[in-house]
Amino acid sequence: MRPPHRPARASRLLFSLLAVATFAGCGAFAPGADAPDAPIARRVDALQPVGALLLGEQHDAPEHHTIERETVEALVARGHLAALALEMAEEGRSTAHVAPTATEAQVQAALDWSDKAWPWASYGPAVMVAVRAGVPVVGANLPRARMKDAMADVSLDAQLNGEAYAAQQDAVRDGHCGMLPESQIVPMTRIQVGRDRAMAQAIVKARRPGQTVLLIAGAGHVMRTLGVPQHLPDEVKVASVRLMAAPATTATVTGDFDKTWFTPPLPEKDYCAEFKRQSRPQPKA
Repeated sequence: MRPPHRPARASRLLFSLLAVATFAGCGAFAPGADAPDAPIARRVDALQPVGALLLGEQHDAPEHHTIERETVEALVARGHLAALALEMAEEGRSTAHVAPTATEAQVQAALDWSDKAWPWASYGPAVMVAVRAGVPVVGANLPRARMKDAMADVSLDAQLNGEAYAAQQDAVRDGHCGMLPESQIVPMTRIQVGRDRAMAQAIVKARRPGQTVLLIAGAGHVMRTLGVPQHLPDEVKVASVRLMAAPATTATVTGDFDKTWFTPPLPEKDYCAEFKRQSRPQPKA
């Protein structure tokens, strides 16, 4: 016959195991860093340590701007954010000399912000988290005043290998919905390469040992095979993340990005139809 005290011991053991699971590991049942619903802070932690974290957004996806703000918050909370670099502001613009208590208008002036091109309501929250933390926000895009020179700069043709350069030309064609004259493909590709190189240079200038420079840019700019990573020194460890407004999928991830973070799909929109409409000559008054 089983001794009467053993069931009580077994019950105590079961209770102990449940207590361990409950109190020592509430996160045991939490989603992993790669789960679509994992907190952004956990996903950011899983990518560390890196010298540059590149977030590639879809510009009109509201959820992407939320992720960007949460990424800034996560890096600030850990003291890891060296600088916030932006495609949305030109190289040479910076909040380095702006006080953490500055108004949003003062920050926009320091960055020479174009609200028409980049709605401040979308990007301002992430920018202001960095400013309030005393972290510099730096413009990373090629200044418009230098784009004409970039179009004629043949040295930019050699910044990518042949296959990557051809892919970049195709991306320029697709990005202009096939409406760009073939004679403009090379000059416009040079601008794209020049912009990627400028963003890489901004990251290098903002680096600090043991910390991360966060770049926010369009997804095409953070592609490992074509974009900013191609222009960074080998010693800079990079994590490239694509933010994608589409149903989460387990499809094989290509080498273009290290991670893809999915957000809810947006309503279908014919971007090329809108581009063609905007490109039509306007009738004279």
